[in-house]
Amino acid sequence: MTQHVIEITSPVFMEPTALAQCDSLDSLFAHKRPLALEIGCGTGDFIVQRARQFPDVNHIVIDIYNKGCLKTCKRVERYGLDNVRVIRIEARYLLSQFSDTEALRAVYINCPDPWPKKRHRRRRLVSRRFLTQLAHYLEPGGDLYFVTDVEDYALEVAMTLEEMPEFLNQLKAPMAYELDEYPISRYMRRFKEQNLPIHYIHRQLDPAAKLQRAHMPALELSFRCQQTETPHPDETQSCSNI
Repeated sequence: MTQHVIEITSPVFMEPTALAQCDSLDSLFAHKRPLALEIGCGTGDFIVQRARQFPDVNHIVIDIYNKGCLKTCKRVERYGLDNVRVIRIEARYLLSQFSDTEALRAVYINCPDPWPKKRHRRRRLVSRRFLTQLAHYLEPGGDLYFVTDVEDYALEVAMTLEEMPEFLNQLKAPMAYELDEYPISRYMRRFKEQNLPIHYIHRQLDPAAKLQRAHMPALELSFRCQQTETPHPDETQSCSNI
């Protein structure tokens, strides 16, 4: 059974169909500033904190779930933020179709769906293929943050990044359990209150990296682009629904 999709009329919400009319993602904002992307906004707790920390950065937040986008819009409006736009769209599709290369100052991926069953692991968002694509959309020196409550997902991503010299580690180890000044969403807080660890990865794109557009992997859409709104049973096991 599919879930009812609630119409979102918020001024901070952008319909994906409207993106085709934009010259660039910058044009979604009244003021041109450096651009950051959060993949999987949940209910907007993280991005509201981050957007208030960095008012001189424009933030695009995306999620494939209607209710998450709706709640994020309401939270952004409540704080009167003019540097956040919310889009219900899949990350790989957004980047490959509507973003310029070297367009992003930062990318945040917080507590994505870990797909814990072995037969579902290929559905995880963050893979070498995705990271290779993502490198082309980060500006030289741009930041990549990956945060998860699932240890094997953190290890998988950390090991993959260790094999990618274009991503420079910004931590003393491949991952950490705390990250100064990084906002704690209510989802992360829930795990911390249970004394469960959160794993942080912070990398920067090497300004000297020479990336060839011809070597970027082709678009590989998530299977969820063809799915209904109904979540799968495993999604309750993670902080978010990416």
